[in-house]
Amino acid sequence: MCDRHSSRVCERHEATSRQRDIGGRGASEAALTRRTVLAGSAAVALGLSGCLGSDGDDGGDVPEPISLTQDDQCEVCGMVIPNHPGPNAQIFYADQTPTGHPNPAHFCSTWEAFQYDFERQNEGWNRDVFYVTDYSSVDYELTTDAGDTLISTHVEADAFVDAAGVTFVAGSEVKGAMGRDLIGFSDQADAEDFQSEYGGTVVAFEDVTESTIAELAST
Repeated sequence: MCDRHSSRVCERHEATSRQRDIGGRGASEAALTRRTVLAGSAAVALGLSGCLGSDGDDGGDVPEPISLTQDDQCEVCGMVIPNHPGPNAQIFYADQTPTGHPNPAHFCSTWEAFQYDFERQNEGWNRDVFYVTDYSSVDYELTTDAGDTLISTHVEADAFVDAAGVTFVAGSEVKGAMGRDLIGFSDQADAEDFQSEYGGTVVAFEDVTESTIAELAST
């Protein structure tokens, strides 16, 4: 992807040192690092996060994303989010809250977040904003472990962007905490580059359906 796409600012290297155990998966065998955007592009993406895709009905300010910590477990599977690889998500709702804690609901995988949100919207919940990891604005790593290619997790608040402006790569060979996932990029060209190298399907936020999620959940 680096040499074939000269317009991308991209760094790849193989790490020979062992990395920390990610959620009991064991030591990494290889690592690749990629700087996907300049700082200015990241700032633009973050600036848009406050105005894209809000579903709130009161016209007020959209809540900002938060940093996820060791106290934050996935609403669906219960795993401690920073301990596992892959994209994360957080969702703020207008009039309801997740079980056991205030907003946002938080997730260790994107497909689980969509699954949760589809179920809540079917129950009449109103979503304020849906944030996902933006792999166009972070220096992410790809690691290989036991034959799987895993993508790094990024739990800081500034790693999240409004999902409404994101292009996803769904079902690529690159996995997260819950297997194949939806990996989001605020820059569509980054998503297309990623899909070209690692497979999957490029899909916009509004085109993700319950069938899309059911297919990912079964892999």
